Amino acid sequence: VQLQASGGGLVQAGGSLGLSCAASGRSFSNYGMGWFRQGPGKEREFVAAINWSGDNTNYADSVKGRFTISRVNAKNTVYLQMNSLKSEDTAVYYCAQARSGGLTTNRLRYEYWGQGTQVTVSS
Repeated sequence: VQLQASGGGLVQAGGSLGLSCAASGRSFSNYGMGWFRQGPGKEREFVAAINWSGDNTNYADSVKGRFTISRVNAKNTVYLQMNSLKSEDTAVYYCAQARSGGLTTNRLRYEYWGQGTQVTVSS
C-alpha cells in the first residue's frame, strides 16, 4: 500500500488549506482513513478520521469546527480541508489507512502511513 499526501504549504493565520491523500495497493473503500500531525518537538497526534463509507467522522477537539475530513472512494482519495488556521496548526500532516473499515482515533490501529506534508501557518 502506498499513500501519497499533497497540498501542504505556507498560509497566513486565518487562512485555509486543503490536503489530499491518494492511496494505492489495496481496495481503498474497505478501510478507514485518518489524518495525524506532528508539530516541532511534539508527538504525533490524531487530527481526524473517517470510516470506509464516509458517513462517520471524528475530530480532535483542537480542530473541531475548523477542519473537515472527507473521501471519494472512486478516486481512492481522502481529503482534509483546513479553515481558520492557527499558528498551532503548524506541523507535518500524515494520512494513514486503518486495519479495518471502521473509524478509529488510535494511531496503533493504523497500518499504513503516508510520507507527510508540511503545513506552516504564519501569525
